[in-house]
Amino acid sequence: MRYLPLGDGERAEMLEVIGAGTVDELFVDVPAEARLAGPIAGLPMHASEMAVERHMAALAGCNLSAGSVPFFLGAGAYRHHVPASVDHLIQRGEFLTSYTPYQPEIAQGTLQVLFEFQTQVARLFGVDVANASMYDGSTACWEAIAMAGRVTRRAKAVLSGGLHPHYVATAATMARFTGDMLDVGVPQLAAEPDDAALIAAIDGETSCVVVQYPDVLGRIPDLASIAEAAHAQGALLVAVVTEPVALGLIEAPGKLGADIVVGEGQSLGVGLQFGGPYLGLFGCRDKFVRQMPGRLCGETVDAEGRRGFVLTLSTREQHIRREKATSNICTNAGLCALAFSIHMTLLGGEGLARLARIGHDRARAAAARLTRIPGVTVLNSAFVNEFTVILPRDAREVVRELADRQVLGGVSLGRLYPQAGELANGLLVATSECTSAGDIEALATALEGVLA
Repeated sequence: MRYLPLGDGERAEMLEVIGAGTVDELFVDVPAEARLAGPIAGLPMHASEMAVERHMAALAGCNLSAGSVPFFLGAGAYRHHVPASVDHLIQRGEFLTSYTPYQPEIAQGTLQVLFEFQTQVARLFGVDVANASMYDGSTACWEAIAMAGRVTRRAKAVLSGGLHPHYVATAATMARFTGDMLDVGVPQLAAEPDDAALIAAIDGETSCVVVQYPDVLGRIPDLASIAEAAHAQGALLVAVVTEPVALGLIEAPGKLGADIVVGEGQSLGVGLQFGGPYLGLFGCRDKFVRQMPGRLCGETVDAEGRRGFVLTLSTREQHIRREKATSNICTNAGLCALAFSIHMTLLGGEGLARLARIGHDRARAAAARLTRIPGVTVLNSAFVNEFTVILPRDAREVVRELADRQVLGGVSLGRLYPQAGELANGLLVATSECTSAGDIEALATALEGVLA
């Protein structure tokens, strides 16, 4: 809890300096009807520090935290073990307090970290180049759509029905202001994603096709076929990865023909954090690099031939004229990028593959156990660490009752798609190396009790 050491004396002194008699005079330009006439009804008045701490601790105790109960939530935010060394290193002063590296001569450490991060993301995604990160996966997805429009000089994007609805909503919000047209597919409760319908929606006006890999239901689309169809129409393929650990087990999107690959980096090093801050990943083919948003760190040599790092490309509006900028994004999630990079370094390629394999094995075990429950079926024919089960009744109610039994049993499709009644009985279940055999049995036992 932050302590603000300001008393009446300090406030009076500040008001005197700026020439105001009272705090209320600072708001004279706000219409009287828009100002509060007194305390907000229903809110308690001030209390002692100990009383506030006790109250907040009681509120926090109402939560079921990821580490305290069996946990199967996913849908774009995943629980993984974050090594203690990650937090230890990102809290070093030179990282925790660093700012944008405008002066490379005094920011070599920061620049090298970002350069290594870019290298890791490019290798993970199977692309030529990656930028120095973005805000989160959903905004990175929109930036990819905007970039595809600049490359192709077209304004229609085809979005797969398997794209996370929050990513769709972010793109729709931004498209309102840019005039881009979004052709959004409808999610279907089928064992395989409807790649044929997606391909059929591509035409000569399409700038890009946006496909989540694996998709929001945990299914694995055929990126190679979609890429071929998109390229035949002069469109780009944008692949969206919300669970980067999955790429330790399945082929990288860039290797399958994706032109731009974006995603969420939260899984590695960052943790769930109650929803943020998160980390946007962005990579593309080398020939599109000048249309890439954000900024790019590069390796060079100084006048004495020593290895060094610089900001090679900065196409954001903070660095160049606004009308020349590729994006209005004003920063990168630098500390989260560092956490990602440290975790990736500790894992290495073999460690990442092993992590993905463990998550997959746990998912297979969970799917097998849940299908033994009467009325429960697994939708997917293939998955990595996340799959969809179909329940005999509304999954939102089931999730609530599972929580009452101290199990966080997954994410209901009814919550993600509240207007789609045909999806109401769908439940997304995610596993990782943090999922134990006991957790799986606890979920199954609780679900049996709820459905009895």
